[in-house]
Amino acid sequence: MLLGAGRHRHDIASAQDSVHNYYEHLVIAQLKRASERALNDMEFMADVSCVALNRLPPRYVRHDVDMTFFLSPTEMDEMDDKVAHAVKDALEYVESREQKTDADEE
Repeated sequence: MLLGAGRHRHDIASAQDSVHNYYEHLVIAQLKRASERALNDMEFMADVSCVALNRLPPRYVRHDVDMTFFLSPTEMDEMDDKVAHAVKDALEYVESREQKTDADEE
């Protein structure tokens, strides 16, 4: 078991807070580079981030350095390419859904 039976509840909560999907930081950084709107519209950023993250495999880590230590430069480049593609597709998807909603309201 990852979390020992003898740990206190606050220790467990702290451990849970330290676990995250490695792709989250990559997606947000890519989205900020790809979309000016994402810098000013947090709802839009959250929507696009969720769509992009759901198109990527989860890679949970406690510390980002754990991932970078075990990946080759080629694997890191492949991950960056996957993130760029997922963000591009997510931007297009969210924007198309907004246009459809706007058209339906008219």
